[in-house]
Amino acid sequence: MPWTTRRLRDSAVLSRFTGLVRRNRRRTRLSMWVAGGCLLAGSGWVLVTGLYARSELLAARSELDTLRNTVTAPLSPVSAASDGTSRRARTEAAARSAALHGALAHRLTTGPAWFVAAQLPGLGGPFETIRGTARAVDRLTGAVLPAVVRTVGDLTNEAGAGDGHLNLSELRRAAPALEQASRQVTAARAETRDLPRRTWLPVVDRARTQLLEKLDRMAPTVEDAATGARLLPAMLGADGPRRYFMVFQNPAEARGTGGMPGAQAMLTADKGTLALTEFGHDAEMVTARPKVDLGAEFTAMYGHSDSVNTWPNSNMSPHFPFAARIWSAAWLDKSGERVDGVLSVDPGALARLLAASGPTRTSDGTAVAADNVVDLSERINYMTYPDPLERKAFLLNVARAAAGRLLTAAEDPQRRPALLLGLHEVLGNGQMQVWSAHRDEQRELESRPVGGSLPLSPAPYAGLVVNNAAGTKLDYYLDRTLDWYPGRCTAAGREVTVKAVLANRAPSAGLPTYVTARLDKPPYATHEGDNRLLVSYYATAGANLIKATVDGHTALVSPGFERGHPVYTLDVEVPAGSSRTVMLHLLEPPADDAPTVLHQQLPRALHATVHPSSGCHGS
Repeated sequence: MPWTTRRLRDSAVLSRFTGLVRRNRRRTRLSMWVAGGCLLAGSGWVLVTGLYARSELLAARSELDTLRNTVTAPLSPVSAASDGTSRRARTEAAARSAALHGALAHRLTTGPAWFVAAQLPGLGGPFETIRGTARAVDRLTGAVLPAVVRTVGDLTNEAGAGDGHLNLSELRRAAPALEQASRQVTAARAETRDLPRRTWLPVVDRARTQLLEKLDRMAPTVEDAATGARLLPAMLGADGPRRYFMVFQNPAEARGTGGMPGAQAMLTADKGTLALTEFGHDAEMVTARPKVDLGAEFTAMYGHSDSVNTWPNSNMSPHFPFAARIWSAAWLDKSGERVDGVLSVDPGALARLLAASGPTRTSDGTAVAADNVVDLSERINYMTYPDPLERKAFLLNVARAAAGRLLTAAEDPQRRPALLLGLHEVLGNGQMQVWSAHRDEQRELESRPVGGSLPLSPAPYAGLVVNNAAGTKLDYYLDRTLDWYPGRCTAAGREVTVKAVLANRAPSAGLPTYVTARLDKPPYATHEGDNRLLVSYYATAGANLIKATVDGHTALVSPGFERGHPVYTLDVEVPAGSSRTVMLHLLEPPADDAPTVLHQQLPRALHATVHPSSGCHGS
């Protein structure tokens, strides 16, 4: 082939190649522009929809705050009926609005742009958290809130119940929806917990933390509501009348479940209508001889105090079902009547419930209200009535007046929301406890805080329990602090140090003799206001005590065992105006989790601090 022809052919090939390169460059440039435009548009879309979603989430939170305030606001006694109707309308409107805002926030954070943004390596964390947060809020406002609001509305709807009593049919019908709502909250909490904890956007991290804190509070509350809807109809007499032995505890003299058993009454429930009858005081129960066997372990722990046959010592164990079974059997021995269950309540619980129901007066005109019922029951009565019989009659009068006011409020559908919230609080913190003689009901109660059970579990546990050993009424002045310190992990287990400080704030003079009189007759000299306590520490299952001291001196410890927990008891004298420091050094099974802390309900709350640890598997 002539060279001129070859050159022309090569030139044509080169020309075509050059054109192809130029076209590819234009296509690449165009693709890059398109990609860049898509990225810019996607980023803009995420930014704009993110801002809108934030606005919707804030609006949903605002409506939830409105909802909470509406439900808990007190009604005007003058216009309770109209206020109640208005409250239900405002509640339902706030719930609908919150659901709309939550659904829109969820829709705004779905789609391809948000999916891609959440997958970006190193950058997608905040977008994943925002998407998950919006999804959780939508779940709560769309699936959980309607069931809860509808149930509250039905229970407070005057037309839905005869004579104003609790509508058990509506409550029973609400149970499946509340159980589904409980599952939804649990799922939302699990999903939120799985979202990234730390991203490059702190404001998003804080939002996740705040939502998770709310879900941690909400989950047990909704679960309790579902449990209540399932149990309460039968327990309140929907299927036949029920009778409950009710005991008013007096924490001025500490016992394991709170305070020494004092006044008692019979609570009857028939199709939601409640009544209190047969009020009596503790002196009427001292001759009872309960026929109940609580097992060898209980006898070993409390046999020396004859807890079964000695009414004042019947609740030394912190496990409420033990006390309830003794009280139930004692009433059977005294009256020949079996009861369907046992309830206990203390002045702190009455204070919280009276805050919802409003004040009342005793038959002699004494005002009984949220701000004075604790003081009346645990201090003033001893100052006012030196005669024991007059004092017991006064306490019985206070109990009758307070309980009567609460039952009246329970019959008022407009007061019921605030009263139910208060009831949930006192059932959850141990100020009110319930035991059922019906096995299926008791099985559920025992797994909830309301059952007052000492848990049968290998999980870490810290229980500080005091029983008054002097016979005084000085525990009204008792301060308690508990510090739990995790130590190093060894092949043998985790070292734990427990510091308990018991401070007797009683004045050294000026208190009635009945309050300060010592019934224990100790072999050492005592002074007015001095107190004596049996201090028991309920440790984690499998724990061993290495050393115990009181104020730095080696102390004598009485070991025991209850429901899987090693129990270490010390006899501690606490003079008026002073404190004692108990130190326990233990070796517990290896664990990563912090302990569950038992909060014995006494007049002054326990101040407990669980100090952090990396755990045995994270160290």
